[in-house]
Order: sequence, then C-alpha cells, then structure tokens
Amino acid sequence: MARNLFKFGVDPWDPTHRFETSWILSPFALFCCRALLSLYAFATLLTILIYDCIHSPEHCAESRATFSYFTHLTYWGLAFYFLVSAVHTFTYARSGIPLLAKLPRPLQALHSLFYTTVTVFPFIVTIVYWAQLYDGHWYTEVFRGWSNVSQHALNSAMALFEIIVPRTEPPLAIHMLWLIIILALYLCVAYVTYADKGFYTYNFLDPEEQGAMLAAWIVGIAVGCCILFGVVWGLIWMRKKVTEEKLGLKGKFFGGATAMEDASSSVVRELEEGKHEGSVPLENR
Repeated sequence: MARNLFKFGVDPWDPTHRFETSWILSPFALFCCRALLSLYAFATLLTILIYDCIHSPEHCAESRATFSYFTHLTYWGLAFYFLVSAVHTFTYARSGIPLLAKLPRPLQALHSLFYTTVTVFPFIVTIVYWAQLYDGHWYTEVFRGWSNVSQHALNSAMALFEIIVPRTEPPLAIHMLWLIIILALYLCVAYVTYADKGFYTYNFLDPEEQGAMLAAWIVGIAVGCCILFGVVWGLIWMRKKVTEEKLGLKGKFFGGATAMEDASSSVVRELEEGKHEGSVPLENR
C-alpha cells in the first residue's frame, strides 16, 4: 500500500499528451477554453472579495476567513487548475512538447492528482450546499444569486468540462485514498479555524449542535466522496469508450499528428534526452 500511495506512474508518462489534448477540440481551442474558465473563476473570487469589503462589513469579515471554507478552497483550486492546465496546453499547441512533459515525475503525478480533485470535489460542494446549506429561498440580491450559482453550480459545470472534453484517462484508484486524506486535512483546518476564530465554517461540524450526527456527517461525506470518485471514473471511462472506440475520435494533436505519431515522437524525444527509464541512447541501439 505504501508503495502504491507514492506511485508516480510508469514510463513513458502520458505519451500521447492526454492532459493537453481533446477528442473534439484542437489544442489551441482547448487552451482558450481553459484560459477563459480560469479567468472567470479568478474574476468571480476577486469580485466577491472586493464587493463584500465595499458593501457589507459582515461579509467582509467572513471574507477574511475565506481560506477556511471548503467551497472557496475548491473554487481557488479550479481557478489555479485551469490556469496551470491552460499553460500546459498552450505550450503543447505551440511546440508539440507541453511544459508538463518537462517537469519531474513527482510533479507530473501531482498534476494527475490535481486533475482528480477538480473533477470530484466540486460535486461534493454542490451537493452539500443545495441539499443541506441552501435555505430554500432564492436570493433577493442579484449579486448574491450570481455569486452562489457561480460557486455552487458552475463549479460542477467546470468539473464536467474536464471530465468530458479532454482525453484524460480514468484516475488511478489510489487517488481515492488521497482524496480522503485531503478531506481529513480540511477537517483539521475547520477545527483550527474554530479554535482561532471562534466559529464553525459549517454548522454540521459543530459537535454541540450535531451530537452523534457529527460522526455520521463526517463518514457520510467520506463515503460520498468515494461514490463520486467511482462515478467520475465511470464517466471518464465511458467518454473514452464512446469517443475513441465507438466513434473513432482518437484526438486532435499538434500539427495534425495521429495518436500513434504523437506517442512515437514523445518517446523518441525522451530517448534522445535520456529521460526514458531503462533506455539506451539512440546511438547505441
């Protein structure tokens, strides 16, 4: 288990650049979509912070603790993921060699885990918010309605984009354990926030109010995370099955190359640079 927990993948890693290519969009089009989603997410976060500090002292005080809320943390995660993935996609579209391919293997593995978090956690936020936290009355302020829809509905739409549009493989099973570890670490953040600031980020984390239900909430969210991981894995597997095997849409690559040509050129580059694990330099082959 310990060996698998820190597994960084096999060589060659992502030979056909699935993280930077799509079965339907060209690399440049995928870059534009990711860049726009990143811009929207950052604009949303900054607009909410500025608006709250200008118009509402109460909300401004809450904004100072923004990184204590799982909702905001996952939304910042989406913003930075789309920024980073846009950079990788742009470098691939420009040269056929994404920046991601030049990074050390641990960072490549972390990018893969990053992808898994942005395709799973937003659904947890959306489900918990609309099922438990939403009071059933629509917002009287247009700004509040927009901000909550952006953070609690469009976040899942962004996750669906990454599930459906790129050529990514289903996530590694070990990622499910890492997701649980991240949730456990967030639980620590929530209780440190209470110890430092004197409030619970979410009412269902209050042991005095919830009693024995607190354990049920914690276990329920962990189980729900595992179920959502399975659903996301199945959706990505189904997308790959339908688009690549049934429809024959293998992907759109740099310079109009095929998947086989893209993989071959990647391996050749690695061999030439001596990066392929257990490889022999080309001149000695």
